[in-house]
Amino acid sequence: MGNLLTFPSRFLDWLGDIMMTRVDINWPLPELQQPCKLWRLGSSLVIPLVGTFAKLMAEWLNNLQVYNRETLLEALDNRPPNVPLITVSNHNSCLDEPTVWGTLKWSHYFKPSKMRWSIAAHDICFTKRSHALFFGLGKVIPVIRGNGVYQKAIDFCIERLNEGDWLHIFPEGKVNLTKEFMRIKWGVGRIVSECKVCPIVIPMWHVGMDNILPNVEPYRPKTGNRVTLLIGHPIELADVVQKLRKERRTDAEQRKTITDIIQEEMRLLKENAEKLHYRMLRQS
Repeated sequence: MGNLLTFPSRFLDWLGDIMMTRVDINWPLPELQQPCKLWRLGSSLVIPLVGTFAKLMAEWLNNLQVYNRETLLEALDNRPPNVPLITVSNHNSCLDEPTVWGTLKWSHYFKPSKMRWSIAAHDICFTKRSHALFFGLGKVIPVIRGNGVYQKAIDFCIERLNEGDWLHIFPEGKVNLTKEFMRIKWGVGRIVSECKVCPIVIPMWHVGMDNILPNVEPYRPKTGNRVTLLIGHPIELADVVQKLRKERRTDAEQRKTITDIIQEEMRLLKENAEKLHYRMLRQS
């Protein structure tokens, strides 16, 4: 039984060996210009696997009710190739990512290049070689909390968005155990302000995700829960970014202005998502 439980870790170590690369737990991502074929193969296996788990948790073992899903799908499938996409959401559970992506189509999981990049704390998700490889292949970027907005992870996010990719951010910066509305981090403001093409920014708010994986020991996933996911409309930021640049605002002023706009949209979304969720619970 012990060998069975350690198999995923040993398999990932073996995969790292055959890729003929020393996986750096501090930065397990390939160079953008020359990701090796084995890396692409590994990613094409990990992402559908995790997507299947997300579907299982969100739609089969629990009941994820999604509102305005078509807005997200339209942005994923039909935005111009050079236009980046950023989604932002609250963070209430360690299973928010990837469970929230159980709302996507099956076809999305088999197009790794179209799937999101995400950000995770280095000191939690990247402490072992096998963990670093798994999250790296799953397009997760290690961020060092406390290092501010100017660090390698944020630079990498901007590089990927400048290639027209999709990035998901939990701008609260941590799992919000109290569920009180928090001031979001300025990293999202820097990312938006420094993109070559202003991203489509879609806010999201979910309620009940921490019932699937409670934030108390023994930290075991549960089934039969009702969860609400409200996807907002894209936030119009192109004119704001252009105005800030024209007025030659400082980098800090640009970050704060953009972050404040996103924060207000998320606050309004929170109120509406909670109303929808508790109405659903009363009717069930």
